[in-house]
Amino acid sequence: MATYTTGTTPGLELPPEQKQEHHVDSLAEQTPVRRDLPSAPEPVMDCADVDVYYGSFRAVSGVTLPFGRNEITALIGPSGCGKSTLLRCLNRMNDQVLGARVDGWIGFNGQNIYGDDVDPIEVRRRVGMVFQKPNPFPKSIFDNIAYGPRVTGMKVDKMEDVVEEALTRAALWDEVKDKLKQSAYGLSGGQQQRLCIARTIAVRPDVILMDEPCSALDPIATARIEDLMEELREDYTIVIVTHNMQQAARVADRTAFFTARPDEGTGDRTGLLVEFDLTNQIFSNPRDKRTEDYISGRFG
Repeated sequence: MATYTTGTTPGLELPPEQKQEHHVDSLAEQTPVRRDLPSAPEPVMDCADVDVYYGSFRAVSGVTLPFGRNEITALIGPSGCGKSTLLRCLNRMNDQVLGARVDGWIGFNGQNIYGDDVDPIEVRRRVGMVFQKPNPFPKSIFDNIAYGPRVTGMKVDKMEDVVEEALTRAALWDEVKDKLKQSAYGLSGGQQQRLCIARTIAVRPDVILMDEPCSALDPIATARIEDLMEELREDYTIVIVTHNMQQAARVADRTAFFTARPDEGTGDRTGLLVEFDLTNQIFSNPRDKRTEDYISGRFG
C-alpha cells in the first residue's frame, strides 16, 4: 500500500529557482467554498506506481493516486496524457483491449483488483462507468435499468422498485415515469445520459467513473448532470475525466493534473501525474508551474 501526500508528484519537482506561488485568479474565483475535507483522502480506491502499456507503448507511467470515499476527484490535463486510460483501468475495462497491460497496484478497499482471484465482472459491478457519449441500449427505459440487475443475478424483491429508485436517484423519474415502456432513444441527450447514470446506479456500485460525461451536452443538460454528481457524492465515490476546467472547479473535491512527455526510447508521449491536491489549492495556488500554465490556458 502507498503513503499519499498532496502537492507535486515526487520526481517531477521544478528546479528551486522556479518554485514560487502561482495564482490563477479567473478560475479560483469560480471555485466554490468546499465542505471541510481532510488534507489526505480516505481512499476507497488507490493507485500505487501504476504503469499502463499497450503492447510496448507505455501510455501511463508511475501514477500514485488515491480516490477518497464520498468525494469527487477530477482528472484534468491535455489530450493524450493518459486520463481516460487510467480511468478505464479502475474497473478493468482495458482487459478487453488487445495488448493492454497494467503494472503496479490498483486497490479497491485494500484488495488488488488485478489479483488472480478477482472476478473482473464483479469489479465492473462495484466500479461502474458512464461514458462520454450517452449509450442507452436499444430497449425500453425500464429494460435499460433492469438489464444490469438481471444479467448480474441480483436478488431483488420487485424489479419495479429497483427501476424507480435508480431513476429517482438520477433525477429522471418524474420525467419518464409515464413512459417506461417507450424506447430510450426517444429521450433527449441529457436525459439519455442521466438514464445511463441510473443504469449504473441500479447494480449498486461503490464507485462511479465518468469519462467526460457532459462533453456532448448543452449547458442546461450539463448543469443538471453536475447537480446530480453533487447529490450522488453523498453515497458514492466519483472519478471524472474532464477537459472543462470550470466544471472541475465547480464539482470536484480534489483534482489531479496530468501531462505527457516524449518517451526517451520511442518518442511516444507517456502520461504522467504532475500534481494532486484539493481543488481549491489546484485552481488558486498550484505548486507546479505546468499546472498553472494548463489551467490558465497557456498550453494544452
